[in-house]
Amino acid sequence: MHIPFNKPYLTGKEAHYMYEAVFLGKISGNGAFTKKCQRFFEEKYGFRKTLLTTSCTDALEMAAILIDIKPGDEVIMPSYTFVSTANAFVLRGAKIVFADSENETPNLDANQIEELITPKTKAIVPVHYAGMACDMDKIMFLAEKYNLFVVEDAAQAIDSFYKGKPLGSIGHLAAMSFHETKNVISGEGGMLIVNDERFVRRSEIIWEKGTNRAEFFRGEVDKYGWVDIGSSFLPSDIIAAFLFAQLENLEDIQSRRRKIWNTYYNGLKPLEERGHIRLPHIPEYATNNAHMFYIVCKDLNERDDLIRVMKESGINPVFHYLSLHKSPFYADKHYGRELKNSDMYSDCLLRLPFYYELKEDEQEKIILCIRDFYEIRQKIEEIYERREEE
Repeated sequence: MHIPFNKPYLTGKEAHYMYEAVFLGKISGNGAFTKKCQRFFEEKYGFRKTLLTTSCTDALEMAAILIDIKPGDEVIMPSYTFVSTANAFVLRGAKIVFADSENETPNLDANQIEELITPKTKAIVPVHYAGMACDMDKIMFLAEKYNLFVVEDAAQAIDSFYKGKPLGSIGHLAAMSFHETKNVISGEGGMLIVNDERFVRRSEIIWEKGTNRAEFFRGEVDKYGWVDIGSSFLPSDIIAAFLFAQLENLEDIQSRRRKIWNTYYNGLKPLEERGHIRLPHIPEYATNNAHMFYIVCKDLNERDDLIRVMKESGINPVFHYLSLHKSPFYADKHYGRELKNSDMYSDCLLRLPFYYELKEDEQEKIILCIRDFYEIRQKIEEIYERREEE
């Protein structure tokens, strides 16, 4: 029995809707299914405006353009994140100022932000790791105090909330992902969320290659032309058709994923109680959208040993980000601050297989494998301790 880390889930309607998109005769961007998907998010979560993109990376790049990032501007974000979070702003010439993660979660530590703010700071980019909210009240307070923009990296955060507010709805802008590893998918795909009225019209222009083409097709102008910078950020309507089939089944997908998450949590809780591992911590202000399940080992060697044992048993767990402040590209641009929690998560965090069709017996095998690993490890440690005492 081989258990992969991820397996894309199909609801059964994807191919049907993709055929329908082709049959409608418009398979380029901003077609019928693109509009359906955008309307879904705007109506369900109250987002001011949404624009589907070919990736979450594209949505972040659009956000960097919209807030007018220029060379020399500084952007504060966590070091423990995917490279796209930083790249989107580096491409515009920004200097990235990395903040450390919290002790209890991989999210950026909001208490560290203010000391990093300078006259050059332009934006804060909180990343809602594993779909669990950052402390947005503190972040938005600082943004207002220092006149900064907030771009939520909500790549993993669909259907998750902060004090009752949907993640992605709090910052001035936000980006979401529909990559095949996410809760709802389109293979590749993403979405820009616009919450600030100032950016609504321009976001559509940037999305449409710097033209007012969307306004033309709505009959708002009699011709369209090049009015701003932009790029081809919008996806084919075939991709949107695939995504819409997923969105129609969001409640079912979320229910199943939460069941899997809870099974992991309950099955591995005894190991945390005995001090072997740490399980995900959900702050009181956050909800859990069951995007992933991870454990935190004691150190890198222990995690490597556990990965090896699990792979020998046909299970494929995966570690996650490497601290960006230590990356080959950015190490010489980081100014020496130690980010111990970011490095700890880089060395110790391990993600377990997680997908809709993960069977009960497969999940039981994963849990038992981890339990056995730590039981054997504890017995070996006890033997060594007795020998030292003798």
